[in-house]
Amino acid sequence: MNVIVKECNYNDILELRRDVMYPEKDLDYVKVENDQDQNGNTIHLGLYENDSDMKPISIVSLFLNREKNEIQFRKFATKVEYQNKGYGTKLLSYVINYAKVNSIKRIWCNARIEKSEFYIKNFNFNLTNQKYTKDGRDFIILERFL
Repeated sequence: MNVIVKECNYNDILELRRDVMYPEKDLDYVKVENDQDQNGNTIHLGLYENDSDMKPISIVSLFLNREKNEIQFRKFATKVEYQNKGYGTKLLSYVINYAKVNSIKRIWCNARIEKSEFYIKNFNFNLTNQKYTKDGRDFIILERFL
């Protein structure tokens, strides 16, 4: 699988977030705090099948906390027709490598509980005891120290 990961257009991020994660909601619903941070602390990444693709097939947003030397990744989503084919795994592998290259000490996320095994099994994330429910969905914070 030959893919390209690069910074992604914000509107493409919003569309894919909504389409995959919250198809019943509007685009405003999938915006998160600091999505459009002007200080270089937010990076939106897309995975593309090739360099000429106009739209990503998998996306993730990285939120850097320079004081704590950590990255939170949020709104990690892959188009439904591309799921379970390794595209999301490629993108998250890129994110972990990005964190290592930039000497980040901790990477973490708010994972839907039913998806947490993906992060634990494939990427050595650890469960925390921090759980919560939002919009009827159960979440847990997962983390990995690098």
